[in-house]
Amino acid sequence: MACSIVQFCSFQDLQAARDFLFPGLREGSPSGAVRGDPGKPTNWEDDGWGAWEETEPQEPDEEGNTSKAQKSSWLQDCVLSLSPTNDVMVIAREQKAVFLVPKWKYSDKGKEEMQFAVSWSGSLNVEEGEYVTSALCIPLASQKRSSTGRPDWTCIVVGFTSGYVRFYTENGVLLLAQLLNEDSVLQLKCRTYEIPRHPGVTEQNEELSILYPAAIVTIDGFSLFQSLRACRNQVAKAAASGNENIQPPPLAYKKWGLQDIDTIIDHASIGIMTLSPFDQMKTASNIGGFSAAIKNSPPAMSQYITVGSSPFTGFFYALEGSAQPLLSHVALAVASKLTSALFNAASGWLGWKSKHEEDAAPKQKPKVEPATPLAVRFGLPDSRRHGESICLSPCNTLAAVTDDFGRVILLDVTRGIAVRMWKGYRGAQIGWIQIVEDLHERVPEKVDFPPFGNTQGPSRVAQFIVIYAPRRGILEVWSTQQGPRVGAFNVGKHCRLLYPGYKIMGLNNVTSQSWQPQTYQICLVDPVSGSVKTVNVPFHLALSDKKSERAKDMHLVKKLAALLKTKSPNVDMVEKEIKELILDIKYPVTKKQALESILASERLPFSCLRNITQTLMDTLKNQELESVDEGLLQFCANKLKLLHLYESVSQLNSHGFHSDTPFSDNDLAVLLRLDEKELLKLQALLEKYKQEKTSTTVRFSDDKDGVLPVKTFLEYLESEKDVVNIKKINEEESVALGSFFFWKCLHGESSPADVCHTSESAGLSPQLLLSLLLSVWLSKEKDILDKPQSVCCLHTVLSLLSQMKVAIDETWDSQSVSPWWQQMRTACIQSENNGAALLSAHVGHSVAAQISNSGTEKKFSQTVLGADSEALTDSWEALSLDTEYWKLLLKQLEDCLLLQTLLLSKANTRTSKVSLVQAEPLPRLSVKKLLEGGKGGIADSVAKWIFKQDFNPEILKLANNERDAENPDEPKEGINRDLFEVSEVDMNLGAIPGLLQSAYKQFPCSLELDVLHAHCCWEYVVQWNKDPEEARFFVRSIEHLKHILNAHVQNGIALMMWNTFLVKRFSAATYLMDKVGKSPKDRLCRRDVGMSDTAMTSFLGSCLDLLQTLMEADVSRDEMQVPVLDTEDAWLAVEGPISIVELALEQKHIHYPLVEHHSVLCSILYAVMRFSLKTVKPLSLFDSKGKNAFFKDLTSIQLLPSGEMDPNFISVRQQFLLKVVSAAVQAQHSITKDKDSSEEALTTPFGKDQDWPVLAVDLAHHLQVSEDVVRRHYVGELYSHGADHLGEEAILQVHDKEVLASQLLVLTGQRLAQALLHTQTKEGMELLARLPPTLCTWLKAMDPQDLQNREVPIATTAKLYSSVKLQKRPTLRVGRALRLPRTIPCRVTASGSGCRQVACPEVSPSPSAEAYWFEVIIFIRRDTSRTHNLLYLPKLRL
Repeated sequence: MACSIVQFCSFQDLQAARDFLFPGLREGSPSGAVRGDPGKPTNWEDDGWGAWEETEPQEPDEEGNTSKAQKSSWLQDCVLSLSPTNDVMVIAREQKAVFLVPKWKYSDKGKEEMQFAVSWSGSLNVEEGEYVTSALCIPLASQKRSSTGRPDWTCIVVGFTSGYVRFYTENGVLLLAQLLNEDSVLQLKCRTYEIPRHPGVTEQNEELSILYPAAIVTIDGFSLFQSLRACRNQVAKAAASGNENIQPPPLAYKKWGLQDIDTIIDHASIGIMTLSPFDQMKTASNIGGFSAAIKNSPPAMSQYITVGSSPFTGFFYALEGSAQPLLSHVALAVASKLTSALFNAASGWLGWKSKHEEDAAPKQKPKVEPATPLAVRFGLPDSRRHGESICLSPCNTLAAVTDDFGRVILLDVTRGIAVRMWKGYRGAQIGWIQIVEDLHERVPEKVDFPPFGNTQGPSRVAQFIVIYAPRRGILEVWSTQQGPRVGAFNVGKHCRLLYPGYKIMGLNNVTSQSWQPQTYQICLVDPVSGSVKTVNVPFHLALSDKKSERAKDMHLVKKLAALLKTKSPNVDMVEKEIKELILDIKYPVTKKQALESILASERLPFSCLRNITQTLMDTLKNQELESVDEGLLQFCANKLKLLHLYESVSQLNSHGFHSDTPFSDNDLAVLLRLDEKELLKLQALLEKYKQEKTSTTVRFSDDKDGVLPVKTFLEYLESEKDVVNIKKINEEESVALGSFFFWKCLHGESSPADVCHTSESAGLSPQLLLSLLLSVWLSKEKDILDKPQSVCCLHTVLSLLSQMKVAIDETWDSQSVSPWWQQMRTACIQSENNGAALLSAHVGHSVAAQISNSGTEKKFSQTVLGADSEALTDSWEALSLDTEYWKLLLKQLEDCLLLQTLLLSKANTRTSKVSLVQAEPLPRLSVKKLLEGGKGGIADSVAKWIFKQDFNPEILKLANNERDAENPDEPKEGINRDLFEVSEVDMNLGAIPGLLQSAYKQFPCSLELDVLHAHCCWEYVVQWNKDPEEARFFVRSIEHLKHILNAHVQNGIALMMWNTFLVKRFSAATYLMDKVGKSPKDRLCRRDVGMSDTAMTSFLGSCLDLLQTLMEADVSRDEMQVPVLDTEDAWLAVEGPISIVELALEQKHIHYPLVEHHSVLCSILYAVMRFSLKTVKPLSLFDSKGKNAFFKDLTSIQLLPSGEMDPNFISVRQQFLLKVVSAAVQAQHSITKDKDSSEEALTTPFGKDQDWPVLAVDLAHHLQVSEDVVRRHYVGELYSHGADHLGEEAILQVHDKEVLASQLLVLTGQRLAQALLHTQTKEGMELLARLPPTLCTWLKAMDPQDLQNREVPIATTAKLYSSVKLQKRPTLRVGRALRLPRTIPCRVTASGSGCRQVACPEVSPSPSAEAYWFEVIIFIRRDTSRTHNLLYLPKLRL
């Protein structure tokens, strides 16, 4: 056993602490900018108000780039302290500090380990410009009698450059502050109580020593302990009431002014010492000469050692009683000032602080007591070197000093001389380890022991010095004074060695005897690996090689280890050498360690291991009883017993036993007690399951089953007395051990009776054997399903195990559940391999019935003479009770197997895009999982499968309708329609519809269609919330929501979705769009809403669908009854979380106007994002009441806008709606140009788009805008884009035909102007020359540039003119209208798309020549082939 370094703790996130203390070292943050880790979610509080603006990235400063070495060595520049009980760690730099506490968490490998996590971080400075110079973590003992040895709490002591020493709790709460000297605090050190090892050693008191540049202050430990407890209680009471004020006791301290020394860097307080008479006379003669007076009793003195320069090491002695202790009143940071401090702070925040308070002078510092002069008595002069640190040994007899020349000097504290020196350790860090000898490890010798007292003498203590050299990255352990180096480790160049040098404060000679706290003497913090390690040093390394039998044994152990690693063809020679080595070892503990290493070797064959163990066993038995270690003898006997068991089972497995008995389906039915129909149903179910599982899994060739190395066998089992137990092993190891015992039996290649008898004889209980049998059976499902004969073998083995003596107790009460069969049922319930579990349950049911019947027949034969009805009734009840449990389990396993088969099935989809979440495999099902999943567990499992397959909701409806169609009493209408709808889905379903139908039949309540749609809806929205970029998940969730037929469920699910996932993102999107006044860019959307701009557009559209569905459900829920949620009879015992549907039914009624109000806002946001509208602030369209009602609980009643709205609001709303209509028509026209299909023109990347004109009219109704204005504008936009066929349909919805005719007349004129004036043709110019001047002037005033589509055929324009003539008044003619530009003032305004709106006064009907010419122009331009008739125009009439 050699020296070792062991990790006992790690850091959860050390980089976060580094980034807090060193902002310039953050990853990817030039110039120390604050940025979060890329792997963590950003916090909105980290962004300032300026983050709304889009700033340009700054160029990184070359000087600000830090190297990798600087990022690794940051811990060397920090003040670091760790509690000796490993409760708190402090890392501080300048004004900041981080407090870390250990927590048990699971590591990346799945193992539970202790990790340091940040409990508090912040700035500790109170005065301006002060920095942290030193810190200590002092654990305080608990005063309770029932304490377990752990400290009550840990106090953190921090020294500052201002001279203040402040005391904090683990949560960063300031307890008290003391200013004992106005100079900077250089070092803080603590000494706690230790029980004296010898009667003559002086008992040391507890104290806290504070080093200043020219003074040392020592605070009495008892006084400090009481003050800290009082201050902590004060904080708790002040936090509870805020008024109570309890004055804690004052601190008792001594202050010494150190003289005759230039520079002090570090110090060590040795404690109280008493000189021997000779040393007393020598000291008195040196000080006072030959005439010095000597007291009868040597005085007690406190010794202090300092390191620095001139002298290099100084020794100070302060006589006890030469200076009276000073009393200092504690400067509390809490108590009665707590309330006033909070009020003053709040006043400053809110702007209430007066100018007088702002200009008030800071409080004066407390009075500082003068120091008592203390001269240096002697020192070690070394003018060229400066001491850097001193570290006192645990026994206060030695101290290690480091200097700037790379030396480590070992001092004898008592004599004041250097006894040893190490060189070449520049920047070394020192620590000590004290090891107490274990008396049980001594060599037993045959001697005459006294009848009373300790037969082995007192425990010895050894000290080792630990030196860490950062520049070499090596950690060395040395035996002190004259010993050699006993250990060396390469640990890296950036670590910190921590040696507290104290334990728990608050103990005394009484309480310390009952306390056994676990403390770490030394710790190594590695910032690179994020680990905290300690050093373990065996006691025997301190012993001399000449006198240590232990050292000889360790040499033999090393030689044995080397021998076990060698590859030698001569096994007999190796076995002989191993026997000689293990017999030469003296210590029993070492001998046991050597035997363990031999049995753990993989190179030695089984025969060699057995022979070595037997030889050692025989040797121990031949020794005298007094010198034999009973523990070692029992260990050898137990290992030998396990070796014999391994040999016996291995021989049985290799005998080549084969069962040639033929096996048919009829035999299987008889064996399982099933009829033909039940057997066929079971086989069909297993066949489906086998096919689906084979298609979804890949099997690799494993090692040979049933073969287990002897090393592994010994690791899994342990023998104690006559019983063999299984150690705590995992599932995979249990399967390997079970395969070793039973795999050959299950394949018919080994005798089950012999294996069971051998195992029982060795001491294995039937319960353990049953556990191993079921573990291998349930894990080898594929092999079992491929070989049905294994069911017969399982039946045989289970029958043999059940017949063992302690398997089923004969006195067991027949009216209760058998523990033996309950163990088997529990294993089947927990198994995720449902096929094997179902078969094993059938076998168990059969064997249980067989044993029960045999017991009943035996009981009946014994009582046949005096039989009565009660005896028969008792046996029937016992059989029925156990049988019912088996029948219930069989039904549950059958349901679970069918459900697992469904979840293993996959559809051959042709979709190219599959999310990573959808590609992940589903977890396996078990009866236990379904029973613990609550009422909605079954539907939730199917919903997860549907999410993976991404089925259209119509598929679920189709499968349900096909199931209903199988019922001849019900009509079969609607199936063809469903088939037509699902045919659009581009996938091959295969056997999935049939499996779904079977699942619906098996679970008519749990998989009711509304319940399944509700769970699918929730599953999709949960997955979307994890990755908002997958907008299709949210769209699919809304589809499932719309398929829920019951309005109560639909209302509850929609409301839960809104409150849980949507309202926060929706409000963030609203405020962002209102801030920027347009559709925001991608970067802003990702920062504030957490998704891209494209995903946010789809998000708003889906939100609109949800709100509309919510309103429809609220209207329909009064006409429907609340559904009754039932559960299948086999699953009545389900427990677990409440289902989604139950939660949905518990939701309150919504406030319909409030939901409608949110729907209007959502429509506005969706329009802005969909069409990228600009200069639109959505919240500006609402008044104060409307704004205040947003984002409130939809079930609450809010004050909403009512009555007439301000005309300014209506004007802004009208402009917005007209923008939406123009953008919608433009988007539709551009899509129609690119695509031929009109159906494709109505789709967007997010699914089916909204009917925006209808939506705009609906919005106009809610926003109090004239709906006819929106409709007329829509008609004008359609004609402007040349979509006259759509315009003719839209005209029918307009009420004010006269105003519409005026607007369309302008469009007609613009088209004619384009045809005559902007298309330079000879015919057109001749026709223009013949027109009247009034008509020419009006045509020239028309601007065809306002038209979105100027390439419109003249025939279409003629049709438009005809519709204008027919608007509302049949007597209206165009003549007067044509003279409008010249004679009647018209109000012409430009719309967003360039189309003009003309408001004309009423025109009196009268024919005119201009109307005639207007019709002639259209007639001539319609057919250019008629240009030769231009001379006969006056004769033409339309």
